[in-house]
Amino acid sequence: MTIITVTALEGRLSLAQRRLLAESLTDAVLEPEVGQLAPAARQGFQVHFRSLAADCMAIGGKLLSDQETPRDVMTVNIAVMNAAWPAEVRAQVIRNVLARLAEACGMQKPSSTWWVNFEIIEEGSWGSRGGVLSILDLLDSGVFTPARIKAIRDASAPAN
Repeated sequence: MTIITVTALEGRLSLAQRRLLAESLTDAVLEPEVGQLAPAARQGFQVHFRSLAADCMAIGGKLLSDQETPRDVMTVNIAVMNAAWPAEVRAQVIRNVLARLAEACGMQKPSSTWWVNFEIIEEGSWGSRGGVLSILDLLDSGVFTPARIKAIRDASAPAN
């Protein structure tokens, strides 16, 4: 249902931080997506951690390995199934993710060099279980609130 990919400088996130983020980033997206914190829905979420060497990341056209003071660079890509994702819900997810990253890293606020990208995968473009999935197939799973079900059905209804 959702894939969260965190890319950071090699060694930036410890094993303990990745363990914490695996759950906290899942919940940061899960709650707005299904309308409630539903632990059963966590099974539909994957969090991938990618580490890159300082000579594989750049800011301002300069590799981090060539900078006197390397910056704290991190990107988070969130891929979700097409559903009801109005701007205010996407913004809440992005704020949630940045806050969870800051907490896990022991920072008061997120770094200005942490970026979050929110991507909505078009209907018919998400595959699993040997076929193509639709968010509509998941609405009867018991994890979505009635309000989210209505919003998703309304957003998926064909335009007249």
